[in-house]
Amino acid sequence: MEFNEKLQELRKNKGLTQEELAEVLFVSRTAISKWESGRGYPSIDSLKAIAKYFSVTIDELLSSGEVLNIAEEDNKQKEKHLKSLVFGLLDISALMFFFLPFFGQKANGIVQEVSLLSLNGISSYLRIAYYAVVIAIIVYGILTLTFQNSQKLFWVQNREKISLILNAVAVFLFIISSQPYAGTFLFIFLIIKALMLVKWQ
Repeated sequence: MEFNEKLQELRKNKGLTQEELAEVLFVSRTAISKWESGRGYPSIDSLKAIAKYFSVTIDELLSSGEVLNIAEEDNKQKEKHLKSLVFGLLDISALMFFFLPFFGQKANGIVQEVSLLSLNGISSYLRIAYYAVVIAIIVYGILTLTFQNSQKLFWVQNREKISLILNAVAVFLFIISSQPYAGTFLFIFLIIKALMLVKWQ
């Protein structure tokens, strides 16, 4: 008997609905449905909770092949979590642009290094563009950290792409507007993100 059949049998023997079991295990009803239909496996932590709740051993719940599948799936989840954490923290660190001297400003024929908050002497549209792109990156970083466990299909498929696009737009904007320090700083972040995506493809 496979794990999905055993879980279904254990749940029914206790007279529980999927919703009730989901509440006990602190997961969604969709997760229970997915596990019982054989479309996925619980995490190691959820598996321990299932074994404890039904007073069975993990060995009784799983075949050796299923143990490998769960370990593999758990590793993938940890990689996704780490990737989201790094992407989110890198994006939020763009906050430094407001306070550290990453921008060049000409004053009396001398180029001074200033923060975004102190940057003057540029056209208002360019200033607005700088603020818009930096704030967009920071807000997106906060969203990435807040919703890193979200399973919404659009979010799962596009969260890294959106981060890369925002980063690339900012690099392009800073380079073409002669702000090499800010552009280089974000370009390094872009490379780190790209390398992470290649490594965990």
